[in-house]
Amino acid sequence: MMVKAIDFSSNCLLKSDGMKIRNLLISFSLGLLLPLIAIDFSANHSLTLVVAQNLRPEMAAAEVYQRLKQFPPANQYLSQETGKIDSDNTLVSRIIRYHQYVKSRPVTYRLDWQLTLADYLGVNEPISESRYPGSQTLTVNPQQSDIKIIKDLTRTQRNKLIETLVSIYNPQTPSTNNSNSSPPSPSSNSVSQPRLPQPGDAQLLLP
Repeated sequence: MMVKAIDFSSNCLLKSDGMKIRNLLISFSLGLLLPLIAIDFSANHSLTLVVAQNLRPEMAAAEVYQRLKQFPPANQYLSQETGKIDSDNTLVSRIIRYHQYVKSRPVTYRLDWQLTLADYLGVNEPISESRYPGSQTLTVNPQQSDIKIIKDLTRTQRNKLIETLVSIYNPQTPSTNNSNSSPPSPSSNSVSQPRLPQPGDAQLLLP
């Protein structure tokens, strides 16, 4: 009986130690796993930004036209190389090429896109005709026509174009909320005015 009791006690101790060791291993594994998950999330986030910022202008332009169905394509120009219509050479792709390659402006910031559209509106930097995208690859330089199209757009359409471009190249940028929230109404609790003397009030002071 004594031997069985000792064996039972030993087994209990072994099981208890085994549970402790297993719990320690689980905790240790989780401690290593959580940083790896965080690193993986951060890497995926950075990778998304890198992929977006390295989109070819034609791919980014195609995404713009997917979101802005009514935006003018202006892709009727003939290629000097093939003599056929270069349908991928759109207005948006030329704007992107001008912004990114001619002016070397970042593609992730709203202000830089505003500067580019300001060039088209003639209120910022002049657009070089010889360096304009398509001037060396199309049979007709689309610069003047593109400038006219941008000038004919409404401010809302231009702002929408900028928002779309920024959201494509910088997917984590929150969209601007144009709704005007009404300011909180002032408190309706007004200070009570003192009561004016009424006839007969003096009698209330008599003993």
